[in-house]
Amino acid sequence: MTTGPQPEAFCQADPVFYDIAGRHTADDSHAFAQTHAPAPAGWERREMDVWIVHTPLGHALPQQGWKIHISGLPDNARHVVDTAWDYCTANGLPFKFLRGVDVLTTHSLKYAPRSSSGKLVTIYPSDEEQLHRTLVELGQRLDGTAGPYILTDLRWGAGPLHVRYGGFVTRYCTDDDGTAVPAIERPDGTLVPDRRRPVFEVPEWVELPGFLAEQLAARQAGGSASDFPYKVERALHFSNGGGVYQARDTEGRKVVLKEARPNAGLDGLGLDAVARLDRERRAMEHLAGLPGIPALHEHRVVWEHHFLSVQHLEGDTLQGWLARHYPLTKARPEPAALSAYVRRAQALADRIDALVARVHERGMVFGDLHPANILVTETDDADEVALVDFELCVPVAEADRLGMGHPGFAGTGRTGYGIDRHALAALRLWLLFPLTGLNELDPGRAAAYVDVAERRFALPAGSLDALRHELAPGEAALNRVPAALREPLGVRLDTSLPDWAAARKSLAEAVLLSATPQRADRLFPGDVRQFTTDGLNFAYGAAGVLWALDTAGAGRFPEYEQWLLDAVERDRPQRPGFYDGAHGIAHVLAGFGHLEAAGRLLDGCRTATDAMAEVSLFRGMAGAGLNLLDFAARTGSGDHRDQALRLADRTAAAVTAGTAPGIAAGPGRGSRAGLLHGWSGAALFFLRLYEDTSDAAHLDLAVRALHHDLDLCATGEDGSLQVDGGFRQLPYLEVGTAGIALVADQVLAHRADARLAEALPLLVRAAEPEFTIEPNLFGGRAGLLATLAALRARDPRPEPDLGVERHLTRLHWHALSYHGHLAFPGDQLRRISMDLATGGPGILLALTAALDGRRDFLPFLAPRSGRPTGADHRAP
Repeated sequence: MTTGPQPEAFCQADPVFYDIAGRHTADDSHAFAQTHAPAPAGWERREMDVWIVHTPLGHALPQQGWKIHISGLPDNARHVVDTAWDYCTANGLPFKFLRGVDVLTTHSLKYAPRSSSGKLVTIYPSDEEQLHRTLVELGQRLDGTAGPYILTDLRWGAGPLHVRYGGFVTRYCTDDDGTAVPAIERPDGTLVPDRRRPVFEVPEWVELPGFLAEQLAARQAGGSASDFPYKVERALHFSNGGGVYQARDTEGRKVVLKEARPNAGLDGLGLDAVARLDRERRAMEHLAGLPGIPALHEHRVVWEHHFLSVQHLEGDTLQGWLARHYPLTKARPEPAALSAYVRRAQALADRIDALVARVHERGMVFGDLHPANILVTETDDADEVALVDFELCVPVAEADRLGMGHPGFAGTGRTGYGIDRHALAALRLWLLFPLTGLNELDPGRAAAYVDVAERRFALPAGSLDALRHELAPGEAALNRVPAALREPLGVRLDTSLPDWAAARKSLAEAVLLSATPQRADRLFPGDVRQFTTDGLNFAYGAAGVLWALDTAGAGRFPEYEQWLLDAVERDRPQRPGFYDGAHGIAHVLAGFGHLEAAGRLLDGCRTATDAMAEVSLFRGMAGAGLNLLDFAARTGSGDHRDQALRLADRTAAAVTAGTAPGIAAGPGRGSRAGLLHGWSGAALFFLRLYEDTSDAAHLDLAVRALHHDLDLCATGEDGSLQVDGGFRQLPYLEVGTAGIALVADQVLAHRADARLAEALPLLVRAAEPEFTIEPNLFGGRAGLLATLAALRARDPRPEPDLGVERHLTRLHWHALSYHGHLAFPGDQLRRISMDLATGGPGILLALTAALDGRRDFLPFLAPRSGRPTGADHRAP
């Protein structure tokens, strides 16, 4: 499974696709009065994403300096914007404000990005004198107006005004890994990153204005050791509402600290994190003494933040327990293993049920029952359970509308104890078939999953009828399904002989139906990362979608190619990488014959490319180097080839040293081994260089790079070899062993290596299991399917063929209807995705690999010279 930004903030605008609230919705009722108003006389107005920007005509805006942010809440936002508008237009101050209350609400949610939380208005003073005057005068006008503390800033007084030193105009420099990032200028003219971490910090060459000294002293005094008698050991979790930390108190006792920020982390009822923390405190006091309920030590306010100190309980989350024990993620589980798992899972569910019953006996509804809020301690006798996170735990009389709920476990229309009963049923199904998250898009899917669980675990027919009854969607849930998802699929995958030609055509039609050429920010809806990178790139944007459609035989679309060409000229990509930036877009344009446009892109990112430090295929030297070699082959450009060779020299130094940014130093430390983020991408780079130059040194480096990735793997219970990601093992294409297997297989066609030959069958085994949480190419079933399909051409064993068939017959587990056409959910299963990495186009590529035998389901995977020369050195 891929990981990225939390999707919650991108689920508010559209029930079908991830999107940004307020920017592209037809409903303008939440807009401020000034959002669509013409600029005042003598002013210029422009729109910038979700911001409306106003600047006095002829005003020379400094490139950087002290800026003012005004925070706000949904219920006072119109007053804040009105006040700021009046003051700024009267005093000639450039400013910008969010488009509407809905955008501010989205930015204020619990899982919205912390650095932008609550920011409603930004003002750009020309100098420190104007900064001070504005803080004083505008601060008086907004005195008493509530707003969340902006973590990157220093608060002025006790109101909603905050200050921070940073860039006023958009400038970029390259970060340590070569990524283009917002920049500010040092006194010597050097551009350096404009850091926007969630802490207040001042560049070392900038002196804090004297009138801010009192504010800084007040902030620093609030965090003294006497106020905070805990030593934080590590952060367990962050949200916009605050953090969760493992810490020790002054007696050395291990505790969990839960933090709540005032006016931040709003829920669906508008309650902030402090209100929920107070609710959690009262619930824990009421449940004190129950086995499985952690003890509450104290409630403490430090500066503006509230903390609960809670007993630290040993154990792992139920999520972690399932990752270790679920048998369908293991290769070829025996029937006895399935039966043993069912008995253990049912016993575990019974214990959770009994614990929740004890909560009910005290008149409380837990309210937020899901796997991350359940701790499991494994003992020789049994699996003991405990509950954590009581912020939705309320007396039964108050459990009518909680304002939050975990997708797949919060039932529509449930109240009172029924909230927990529904979640308990969902948990029992999740333990057997953990795809309950798809209920948000398709509430009727639970019944089909109950059927699968009964059949796959050889349970008596009807034995799970209680789950069928409890999880059956009511009329309210069915009415919430968007019209775009209601039409029955025109092609079925859950038959013995699916019409794969019709399925592929349907997938492509769904992608094309989703296109939004009228938008400038993205052409196809995809993962939330298209908003944190751009909507053009190969992994999450238009370039990858158009490449996938063409590669899979669905055709080329000149009007959409023109959209991409126009978008590149209008807004040049700021990242140089292949999958997230300019190199991938250039590769697609070059492949479509737009060589001049591709060349301009490569020339425009030359400096950033030369500054790369990562070795990865995704965003580093391997991806850029492979693309430069390809472009040189297309055009005969010696300059681009020379640049590729310089990247190869630096990549070789990293491989020789065995260290590179972004790759863990050892297994179990969040390792990023694999094709796109690990050493295998570098191995692929050197393999293609070997085919290009016949220089055996490149082949040596390819082998060495693959060995580095193997060093980050561990042997699983089923004998497979998988990347050790810490709490789980990873078999996938992006991060995981599938990508290692693809490159190892090709290297062994040129060079005998005992370690690779021994590892390859174990890597293949890791791609065989029938269950994945997600269906996508980078972090799910489609990537495993494509990998096995590519390997079976030269693997005489039956396992790859059987694995391909197994994955094909289980694609329907995730299949959805989009206007009657075949579509699939994206990362975290919250919305449909139409990008290459996480959506339908990637699955279309996997089907191309499986049904057509194409090994080039991603760029550079097919050998440049066709058939390899020399003996095949894979193990028989």
